[in-house]
Amino acid sequence: MRQSKREVKDFDEIVKIMENCDVCRLAFNDGECPYILPLNFGMSVENGEITLYFHSALEGYKVELMNKNELVAFEMDCSHKLEYIKEQGYCTMCYESVMGKGRLRILPDDEKQKALGLIMEHYHLGENAYFSSDAIPRTLVYCLKVDSLTAKRKKPKLA
Repeated sequence: MRQSKREVKDFDEIVKIMENCDVCRLAFNDGECPYILPLNFGMSVENGEITLYFHSALEGYKVELMNKNELVAFEMDCSHKLEYIKEQGYCTMCYESVMGKGRLRILPDDEKQKALGLIMEHYHLGENAYFSSDAIPRTLVYCLKVDSLTAKRKKPKLA
């Protein structure tokens, strides 16, 4: 990392950044050029391991790529704040971001309910939000076991 002063190394801080993000971008191997998609996600942290959960239609280009190669990269970011000091001609963006790599695994039907619950919990924290179990058979649910990650934070100068 070029500016090591911005690196976030504490695992709990990294998890908090991820919890504050509302989109996770997955980059699939598409041969000549990566194929990247913004996705809603859920997350679990157990014994120092992070697993991300996603859902989609049962078929499509993303599913084709996933079936060819389960290795993916991901990126998520949040806490965006544009900082502009007109008198100094200074303009920068403050943020927090996490990037990493891992392996995707398509979940069997008996694991989908829990995973979809984690996705719902991410967007409806503490609400125990309902979703129809009728959707489970027609929804592809998959997880990303995070193998490696880095995090970065650029704090505002004007605070």
